[in-house]
Amino acid sequence: MARLNGKATRIAVFSLVIIGLIFFLSNTSGPTYVQSVNKTKSNDANVVDQSQKSSVNGLFPDGRENATFVSLARNEDLWELVSAIRSVEDRFNVKYKYDWVFLNNEPFNDEFKTVMKTLVSGEAKFGVIPKEHWSYPEWISQEKAAQTRHDMKNIIYGSSESYRHMCRYESGFFYRHPLMLNYKYYWRVEPSTLLHCDVNFDVFKFMRENNKDYAFTITIHEFVDTIKTLWQTTKDFIKENPEVIAKDNLEKFVSNDGMESYNLCHYWTNFEVANMDFWRGEAYSKYFEYLDKNGGFFYERWGDAPVHSIAASLFLPQDRVHYFKEIGYFHGPYHNCPIEDSVREENKCMCKPNDDFTWKDYSCTRLYHDVKGLQKPKGWEKHTG
Repeated sequence: MARLNGKATRIAVFSLVIIGLIFFLSNTSGPTYVQSVNKTKSNDANVVDQSQKSSVNGLFPDGRENATFVSLARNEDLWELVSAIRSVEDRFNVKYKYDWVFLNNEPFNDEFKTVMKTLVSGEAKFGVIPKEHWSYPEWISQEKAAQTRHDMKNIIYGSSESYRHMCRYESGFFYRHPLMLNYKYYWRVEPSTLLHCDVNFDVFKFMRENNKDYAFTITIHEFVDTIKTLWQTTKDFIKENPEVIAKDNLEKFVSNDGMESYNLCHYWTNFEVANMDFWRGEAYSKYFEYLDKNGGFFYERWGDAPVHSIAASLFLPQDRVHYFKEIGYFHGPYHNCPIEDSVREENKCMCKPNDDFTWKDYSCTRLYHDVKGLQKPKGWEKHTG
């Protein structure tokens, strides 16, 4: 072997170092490496990512929880969604780098995909909703549905056809999308929303370690004219399927008279964190199919919020439902703004406590605390009305 001179030796050593570094990175699954890879790729296919499917019921190889953010959006929602995602990334996801799934009933354009891939710290995945999930099922009369929209033109979203498709999709299909089958937990984010506070813990890890299946920040009463037959349809379903009712549930959150009537309380689903095993399970699957065949998504204006809320309150034990008091959140016109000084300081909350909706009369969170026997924060009485 020929002897190397000093310069050649240095070049050889440097080359070996570079080769070793490349080998090390190629076998590393830590967050830094995952982020660098994720920035260069996206998933537009409606197929399950086989590399992640094996981890659906456990942690991913890099230690993250088996979870994703999900946003249902149109191309024209881009800039309203950008501000919402920027808020979540800055306040939470920059520390954890969870993936983001974007779903649309039409293909996303290049601008949308480019902006989102740049914006999110995890992997951005883009999926098209199957036509059969965003159209009229065969048992629905489109003439009757059109008449309903005409008759409800003076009710919020009452005349909207696309809104009904959205509510039906969020109620029964988003968690079945091939891209979502990679995951167990999700955090839903919508355009024009905002986080007021830093989130200083892994929300998904909290859900798993504490056996939580559904979590929320804001509650509210539904418009009765949009769901005139939803409760009776629910009671009919329960009569035929009594086994779906969980012991020690939150019945008293949704009914004040022993299930005779619905009190209209629901979790506001523009923010929700949940375990999709619940939606994919037998009880909820049978419930959604029953509701869907009844036709109320089109013949009335059933929203995914009361549907999710009734199911979570009745089909889950109450200790599996959780209120995130420390996650300051806004979706116009309502705020979940922590009123406790210690919570505000610890989480750097930037919202006015007087704007908090939690303890107002139109909110149902006070009732939630009463039903679960939870202690209310000091001074909550000053924020009622």
